[in-house]
Amino acid sequence: MESQLALELVRITEAAALESARWIGRGDKNSADDAATTAIRSHFNTVPMDGTVVIGEGEMDEAPMLYIGERVGNRKGPKMDIAVDPLEGTETVAKGLNNAISVIAAAPQGSLLHAPDMYMQKLAVGPKLAGSLSLDDPLEQTLAKAALLLDRPLTDLTVSILDRERHRSIIEVLRQAGVRIKLLGHGDVMAAIDTCTEDSGVDLYIGSGGAPEGVLAAAAMKCMGGDIQGRLLPDSDEDIERCKRMGIEQPERLLTMDDMVGRQGVLFVATGVTSGDFLQGVRYLPGSRAETHSVVMYSETKTVRFVRSVHQLKEQLGTLAQAVSF
Repeated sequence: MESQLALELVRITEAAALESARWIGRGDKNSADDAATTAIRSHFNTVPMDGTVVIGEGEMDEAPMLYIGERVGNRKGPKMDIAVDPLEGTETVAKGLNNAISVIAAAPQGSLLHAPDMYMQKLAVGPKLAGSLSLDDPLEQTLAKAALLLDRPLTDLTVSILDRERHRSIIEVLRQAGVRIKLLGHGDVMAAIDTCTEDSGVDLYIGSGGAPEGVLAAAAMKCMGGDIQGRLLPDSDEDIERCKRMGIEQPERLLTMDDMVGRQGVLFVATGVTSGDFLQGVRYLPGSRAETHSVVMYSETKTVRFVRSVHQLKEQLGTLAQAVSF
């Protein structure tokens, strides 16, 4: 699967990154998202696979493109589950901030969780803590166990969490414990990946974020040897019924990484739109060219490959000039 699909999927996320990068700092998140979605949709059906979108831009009556249940690929390859976020970080691009990416995960049919668009409580850790912590434990116990396993005092632990009002009580517990806190403005998928990269200095990622992003993060974590657990947070009877319609009979149960991405090989591909610690963003070069920086990961081999590509943009830049002319 890796050799057949990786380059094709990178080509797709590169296209989405190039299109959405034109909107960096323009304050228009919807146009950035539309540009990425259109680019991915226009390329998907050339890929040698029979894919079904299990995580996309919404359900069929809500999203005109890349809706949940849509079939993608040329129908001539393996049957695959596809999770896609054309632009993870629409606000990030609109404001010209870091860590926006275009991302796709692919796994054999029946592997990926059909995660509804709601919050998910998450605990993500790197390889040194994988399999040793539980989302069911009190946070104070989790922190103490992590410090013991890493052979460090609590004051040397770094925990990342989205800076949101809903996390005020969790942040207070972290303050009382004395750990370092990395408050994030955005970037749920990249926040989980950070726990697997030594340069980030992050030991744990906790808190609640989007459930679809949780599945995408789980795909990357499986490839990198990390671990993630989640629990859906439906806040109404309608949410609970939606979970059940998507095959999740017990929405409140603890979801392991295998529950989210299965036990078979999963492929994770992402291209940077704006720069971060893990991926560089789209960089414009002289001569109507642009450089992209992507990552390809495969869980079966635990390989993490970085791809730098240079693209000729002569025709695309002409289109852009028309779009922004007055």
